[in-house]
Amino acid sequence: MPARDPAVLRIALLALATALVAALALGLGAAGWDWQLVVTLRAPRVAAAAGVGSLLALAGLALQVLLRNPLADPYVLGHSTGASVGALAALLLGAQLWIGAASGALVAGLLLLWLARPALAAADDASPKLILLGTMLAAIFGAVATLMLALVPDERLRGAIFWMVGDLSGADASLWNLVAAAVFVAWLWARGRSVDRLMLGADAAWLLGEPVRRLRLELLVFASLAVGLAVSTAGSVGFVGLVVAQGWRLAGVLRTRELAVLAMLSGAALVMGADLLARIAVAPLELPVGAVMALIGAPCFIWFLARSVK
Repeated sequence: MPARDPAVLRIALLALATALVAALALGLGAAGWDWQLVVTLRAPRVAAAAGVGSLLALAGLALQVLLRNPLADPYVLGHSTGASVGALAALLLGAQLWIGAASGALVAGLLLLWLARPALAAADDASPKLILLGTMLAAIFGAVATLMLALVPDERLRGAIFWMVGDLSGADASLWNLVAAAVFVAWLWARGRSVDRLMLGADAAWLLGEPVRRLRLELLVFASLAVGLAVSTAGSVGFVGLVVAQGWRLAGVLRTRELAVLAMLSGAALVMGADLLARIAVAPLELPVGAVMALIGAPCFIWFLARSVK
């Protein structure tokens, strides 16, 4: 009997676990499985959570490859707060929310790469300065977003604050997020070998014939679009990309193709689970899902950071 492929087995088991989390999120708290409640309220929220989690996990994977830093994450590096500023600007100007959020995330990414040019050249893309620069950019964008909240009408202020820290209570089904995540996975699958070579370093990838500059630009654009779509749906939800991508790497999964599929499934399950916890922890009140993810992600970030400097 031929041996089973460990990658296929991991993906199959994770898909089953993700489906189980989705079933719990759909049914838990619905008396007698009230199908009208499930279809009209729970299903759109669960779909939104799955899409947001998938996109953020894939964005984290792309940024870790782009910067060759295992601590890279859209929230830590300022992409999420940059997207929040863009989304708030779009909200005040009456433009499309996702366009403003994606533009803000792209500006944050380009600004980080520009500021980090000396560190990238001196430390082979993995300097701790990247994390410090990203943290400062996140602080600046966060301050700008807070100041912009002063322009939000009073009747929408509470919702805007919840949205800034991550909230799925008013999210639509957002099936486009799931479609975008699938497209992102397909691109990573198609470019898997090139991305693996980029992880060896820019010089090594160039010597192996890879178009390094174009590949980096594609990774940045895809990550920015993913963060923009996620933020426009649920606000600023942090640490998903860090926990998922780095967690699988620590488990020994290194190939980009397998990481992409596992990241999509794990991100969906993680945010669906966090949103479920946010709904039932202090029921009938609801916690912002971003706060729940911060309680999960921040200790993981501290542990990853301590482990990386040993």
